[in-house]
Amino acid sequence: MIVDVGIIAAKAFLVLFMVLNLAGVLGWIERKGSALIQDRIGANRASIFGFAGLGLVNTLIADPLKFLTKEDFIPPHGDKFLHTLAPCMAFFPALVTFAVIPFGDVLVLGDRAINLQVADLNFGILYIFAMSSLSVYGIVIGAWASNNKFSLLGGVRGSAQMISYEVAMGLSAIGVLMVYGTLDLQEIARGQGSLIRDLLPDSLGFLKTNIGQLPAWGIFLQPLAFLLFFVAAVAETKRIPFDLPEGESELVAGYHVEYSGGKFLMFFAGEFAEIVTAAGLMTTLFFGGWQVPYLMRDGFHFPWGESWLLPHLAVTALQVAAFTLKVLFFCWLQILLRWTVPRFRYDQVMRLGWKMLLPLALVNVIVTAIVIVAVNR
Repeated sequence: MIVDVGIIAAKAFLVLFMVLNLAGVLGWIERKGSALIQDRIGANRASIFGFAGLGLVNTLIADPLKFLTKEDFIPPHGDKFLHTLAPCMAFFPALVTFAVIPFGDVLVLGDRAINLQVADLNFGILYIFAMSSLSVYGIVIGAWASNNKFSLLGGVRGSAQMISYEVAMGLSAIGVLMVYGTLDLQEIARGQGSLIRDLLPDSLGFLKTNIGQLPAWGIFLQPLAFLLFFVAAVAETKRIPFDLPEGESELVAGYHVEYSGGKFLMFFAGEFAEIVTAAGLMTTLFFGGWQVPYLMRDGFHFPWGESWLLPHLAVTALQVAAFTLKVLFFCWLQILLRWTVPRFRYDQVMRLGWKMLLPLALVNVIVTAIVIVAVNR
């Protein structure tokens, strides 16, 4: 019993360590990446004994110290308790959501099999949508507790936007759940370890011959769902081109205009933690999760008959490395998008969510159901 609790605690620590540190590194990548895109130098002034580390000291040491030592300002006519609670409610869901995302298959140590997932829930995707929906409360409460008209407008915008795109994101994920027949994210990842030919009947010999060698990843079986999910996930993080809750040119800084110091840092870090979580979800649902093409539990087994046997620890290391690289790619893609695409107008954001993403997600569910029924006959 004690060993089991220790294993769960170790996995939770590992995931929190990865998410929090990756969120901090993403802050540096965004600052230096935007500098490269805009032909600037970026953060480079702060240093320790002359070592600036390409701005790492500036972003990971100097800036956090500055935030944590600044005055904790609370508006005189605001609600002090809710003003303090709001950043916690925005930051906490972004961390606990990653608990059900698997970062590997099973690690066998002696006679003990360790599932590389903090919380092994057979309804993992529902847990994720439930937790992600809680972050809207942090924005709304923080905006209202600030007693500022610009904050309130940003909070109203944020709540409308997040609720709108959660609907499209949930519907886009339904197609994936229908294909793999489970709500368990670990089982979805395992289901993507087979080949497309294993899912097709013999009557579809043409497709089995031409695309059957591809891994049965969600991106190949649900390409439209991936595009819809990606757009909705970016909108959920409230970043450009969907940063209407902040809208500096219109609302000063939106829902967090009255926040400073450590509380603002929690909003800031929570945004990057949401990027990591969104990247983990896209990886798990559409890009095989921890799967490496043709890698089984005992090594590589290629469709043309060749096999490379590997020790179990090497296979597990490759799985964790593959998951990490995929997550890093989608984090980088979201940062690149943030500094490439201009901001939408608010009416455009609402129109995109309700009149384009939602109908397309419904069409994708219907078409997926028809194809599944036709293939299984």
